[in-house]
Amino acid sequence: MYVVESKGGAIACMLLALFFLGTWPAILTLLERRGRLPQHTYLDYTITNLLAAVIIAFTFGEIGKSTIEKPNFINQLSQDNWPSVLFAMAGGIVLSLGNLATQYAWAFVGLSVTEVITSSITVVIGTTLNYFLDDKINKAEILFPGVGCFLIAVCFGSAVHSSNAADNKAKLTSFSNDSKARAQGLKDASVSKETYANKEDLENGTATKEKAEFGTAHFLIELENKRAIKVFGKGTFIGLAITFFAGVCFSLFSPAFNLATNDQWHTLQNDVPHLSVYTAFFYFSVSCFVIAIILNISFLYRPVLNLPKSSFKAYLSDWNGRGWALLAGFLCGFGNGLQFMGGQAAGYAAADAVQALPLVSTFWGILLFGEYRRSSRRTYALLVGMLSMFIIAVGVLMASSGHRK
Repeated sequence: MYVVESKGGAIACMLLALFFLGTWPAILTLLERRGRLPQHTYLDYTITNLLAAVIIAFTFGEIGKSTIEKPNFINQLSQDNWPSVLFAMAGGIVLSLGNLATQYAWAFVGLSVTEVITSSITVVIGTTLNYFLDDKINKAEILFPGVGCFLIAVCFGSAVHSSNAADNKAKLTSFSNDSKARAQGLKDASVSKETYANKEDLENGTATKEKAEFGTAHFLIELENKRAIKVFGKGTFIGLAITFFAGVCFSLFSPAFNLATNDQWHTLQNDVPHLSVYTAFFYFSVSCFVIAIILNISFLYRPVLNLPKSSFKAYLSDWNGRGWALLAGFLCGFGNGLQFMGGQAAGYAAADAVQALPLVSTFWGILLFGEYRRSSRRTYALLVGMLSMFIIAVGVLMASSGHRK
């Protein structure tokens, strides 16, 4: 099997993983904003996410001659390594729960803030666990100041969401007041019923002929009318609660994978080799696939957050955006695989530098979705502070990279 051994190779894996893991959330967000049910999207995503792990296992995991110390993927499938397999599968379960939660959090909190908060929680908890599991191969004097920067980024992320939510509320309130004033003026002028009805449709966002500009009240109303998850009238607490739950789930999957590949708790028999990254990733992805299938099929018939009911038949016939959802699954699968390959070489604590993915997601959020357009100066200042702290944290974390013996 192919093994990444150099620090440079590990960093290259991390950077490529960073791009993949920062891009797939933007694709799923785009589909939700176009009205596709998240249950349908996640079922498609799950299929190619598993397929990516299978491809990695049968390529990188089968390169070269198999040895007793480093068996190839197929040889490991028949070995007595179930304690490590269970750790890998546990990691897949919590990752699947986290990914599923973020799909709903994006609608409430926005792509950028969701990714910053979940990634920062992942680093604060997960990186600390990985540091001790990896026998402290990373430089603590560099690593933990980076973790502290991520923690500050969490606080900035929460503040950005609250400020942006207040901005949107002010826009909608102002728009509503203006609409009432215009409507009253039309009535006083005795305009025909037909003209008034057309004006009323325009004010409700249902008859806007021109495309609304990003950040305007018209844009927010059009978005709410199109999107699958309705967020108007929902409290800030719901979005942040879902986001923090996802962050806790994400913080546990990497330490579980670390235990699966390095057996720090000595659960394997002495003559059984450790799971390779590729074998562990295969089992990890299988459990991720199974839990996602079970939950999303149940959500088709018992949806959450007032989403409309669906069915498996309706899912199979829904081809609107299916190609994008399948692409997102591939990006996430290969991104996770590359993260683990780099982590096995340079330490999983340093590999958590891929949690810089919000930098990529924020770029897509601003470019594609118009997030933070026409917001207040306070929101912009908090956003700059959040991203600046995040960039510093990622650089410090990568600088702490060690080398596994």
